[in-house]
Amino acid sequence: MSKLAFLPSSRVVLLAGAAVAIALTGGCSGRGGKPKDTAYVARDVDSLYLEAKKRLDQGEAKTAAALFDEVERQHPYSPWARRAQLMSAFSYYSARDYTKSIQSAQRFLSIHPGNKDAAYAYYLVSLCYYEQISDVSRDQKTTLQALTALNDVVRRFPGTRYATDAKLKVDLVNDHLAGKEMDIGRFYERAGRWLAADIRFRNVIDKYQTTSHIQEALFRLVETNLSMGVPEEAQKYAAVLGANYPGSEWYEKAHALMQRHAPGTKAI
Repeated sequence: MSKLAFLPSSRVVLLAGAAVAIALTGGCSGRGGKPKDTAYVARDVDSLYLEAKKRLDQGEAKTAAALFDEVERQHPYSPWARRAQLMSAFSYYSARDYTKSIQSAQRFLSIHPGNKDAAYAYYLVSLCYYEQISDVSRDQKTTLQALTALNDVVRRFPGTRYATDAKLKVDLVNDHLAGKEMDIGRFYERAGRWLAADIRFRNVIDKYQTTSHIQEALFRLVETNLSMGVPEEAQKYAAVLGANYPGSEWYEKAHALMQRHAPGTKAI
């Protein structure tokens, strides 16, 4: 899945000032680019935040996240602590440590639920789930979590750019979930489990009518109902397919199937 993590740009920029050269004790990247698990020495909040931002700009996302965490730990009452929480979440997201990113974003929301950057925090949580969506052959728990989180962004923050992007991703997630239903339905159909397959294909037309799988789902319902000896139901789905997608490949196949296996059924 493509990444599109909008940072609230007007507020991410650090306050202007001379950067202080800082010698990190044990903060360098270890093998594999991961920061060493070493405590950072106490330092003033501006220097610590600047160093974290510098590391993030240099692509050292995990080190940056650890430093942003230090800002909050060492200076919990500083105005920078709130910003550091959100930047920590973004840094973990950049490092593809989605679990820690979600934890950081949710901690920010629990402490600052009405903050002006809450929309971004909710959006970042949804991206973390979205980036973990697996192919349709695997369990779709994370896909459902992504859908819930994306819909939460749309519901809470309508009219924002986060909601606009979330709506696009909701469509993609629904298409993915419909694809999972189709994959299971085809499996059952190949095994001759017609009723189980029928249920999966009906799930697609009931829940995911705007997805790219709807035409095939209608055709498969023609197949399963003919196989179960219910030509009247098969005819109904073929008629829906013909009314909405006349001339399509799936309709032509459904029409041929009906003519071959249920010629006495009312013409579609």
